[in-house]
Amino acid sequence: MEQNYRQQFVKFMVENGVLRFGEFTLKSGRKAPYFINTGNYMKGSQIARLGEYYADCIASNGLVADTLVGPAYKGIPLAVATSIALSNNHGTDMNYCFDRKEAKDHGEGGLFVGHQMEDGEKVVIIEDVMTSGKALREILPKITEAANVEVAAMIISVDRMEKGLESDLSAVQEVYRDFGIKVYSIITVQDIIECIESGIIEGKEYLGKMKEYRKQYGVNA
Repeated sequence: MEQNYRQQFVKFMVENGVLRFGEFTLKSGRKAPYFINTGNYMKGSQIARLGEYYADCIASNGLVADTLVGPAYKGIPLAVATSIALSNNHGTDMNYCFDRKEAKDHGEGGLFVGHQMEDGEKVVIIEDVMTSGKALREILPKITEAANVEVAAMIISVDRMEKGLESDLSAVQEVYRDFGIKVYSIITVQDIIECIESGIIEGKEYLGKMKEYRKQYGVNA
């Protein structure tokens, strides 16, 4: 049976050493049976394929926007790769831009490199993962300072669907509560579990621990 883009992405993560199984101590102190290291994306072929998965996520959710915004630094190549994939694979020629860490006071100036956003535009923010929503909180003031735009959505690679240390909500849910911005992910941890169950990836020996961790720390979609 042909795999959908979410299943293909889970397999892609495993093949590139981004998704690993075992016992890992997270920054939160929790002991997790899986770990996601997006730092292992480091080749042109990887970022090209990654952009296609982001584009598939945008297209499959019917998202319409004028501009992709990639928060510096990890979001920069993601926004560029996604814009290329949208043009090549979906016939959508979308603007892209990314923020500077410091505003440029000479030349063209401004906080953003690339497309200069204008009032009334819809933008989609492209980021790798979301742990606390810090990247979104940092770039939102820059976006609103640049122009009166609508942030239509944010796209991340994986939603861990995991409650925070001080809340029963996940980072994705907190962002929607605080800013009204819907966060879409290429996959969720539930997709990973289902890919193990269906044999798309190996790891059945970790299935019980994955489900146990999900039961202890997980939130509903």
